[in-house]
Amino acid sequence: MRQLKVAVIGCGNVAPVHLAAATTNPSAQLIAVCDTKEERAKKASQKYGAPYYTDYNEVLALKPDLIHVCTPHHRHAEITIAAANKGIHTLTEKPMAVTLHDADRMIQAARDQNVTLGVIFQNRYNLSSLAVKEAVTSGALGKVLGGRLFVTWLRDDEYYSKSDWKGTWDMEGGGVLIDQAIHTMDLMQWIMGPIDSLEGSIRNRTHDIIHVEDVAEATVFFKNGAIGSLYACNFYSYDADVFLEVHGENGVARLEKDKAVIRIKGLPEKVVYAEGDREVIGKSYWGVSHKIQIDEFYADVLANRPVKIDGVVGRKALEFVRAIYYSGTHDGELVQFPFAEPKGFTPPSLTRR
Repeated sequence: MRQLKVAVIGCGNVAPVHLAAATTNPSAQLIAVCDTKEERAKKASQKYGAPYYTDYNEVLALKPDLIHVCTPHHRHAEITIAAANKGIHTLTEKPMAVTLHDADRMIQAARDQNVTLGVIFQNRYNLSSLAVKEAVTSGALGKVLGGRLFVTWLRDDEYYSKSDWKGTWDMEGGGVLIDQAIHTMDLMQWIMGPIDSLEGSIRNRTHDIIHVEDVAEATVFFKNGAIGSLYACNFYSYDADVFLEVHGENGVARLEKDKAVIRIKGLPEKVVYAEGDREVIGKSYWGVSHKIQIDEFYADVLANRPVKIDGVVGRKALEFVRAIYYSGTHDGELVQFPFAEPKGFTPPSLTRR
């Protein structure tokens, strides 16, 4: 059996789920870990049995077949493009980039060099998410009329004070939307279908040490005629369960954290849980499906076949986020899709008010 030589770049909070997948898949050989913070890289090296580096260029020089990018958001494009130019496949954490321009550069680099670019949106693989998707695509729910999304979590100033990159437009790329809500936003547009336009607002209402949004709302108009409502904040009193509901002519299908509840007229209520018998690694709200997506990515690369969530697909959630940022900084202007993000667009500093 051919093994992929794999390296993980970035050894922060999300890295353990990638490292666990890389070291338990018989098709992969972990050859390096990397982090600019040496102690963190060294700790990962000791735990997972691979040499450590502090410069990703040294890792690329080892000629791995594939890298995982788990760095701060603003490094994703730089590292992915450098890897592509050396013929190396990349699986990057969300968001794939902080701007659509950078995302497009990543997609083009992968195409030019004939390498695979994948983006982590593991919740699409949850059994509960798949059940809601099936309720829509099978027609069981009937014509989709509307949807609503709520993400209300807690990330206080103490949380932001512990990071040297979060809470910034240039490095994190934003606040609650691009970090906490993006997974549920991805599910909304994946399940409900292509977006036609949206209007949004963003504010910083409770944080003193950041200049990005801690609350956002949007009205989303879908090409199929459905209308969606989105609300996200990271100043609630605790990490409440995320909520996504799709309303159709024949009933409703909901995601309540990791559980699907599907109510179709004339049929018994159906409840589906995300985990089944899968092991949860890392933070509970990451779900259980990182390993499933990673294993599938490895298999697709080895078989030289397209991946389900490539750069083009991964870009859609970023487009959703960036369109709200644009609308929210232009007095709620209606943004048409596809969103032609002006090159160099960065929202202004949002001070508390």
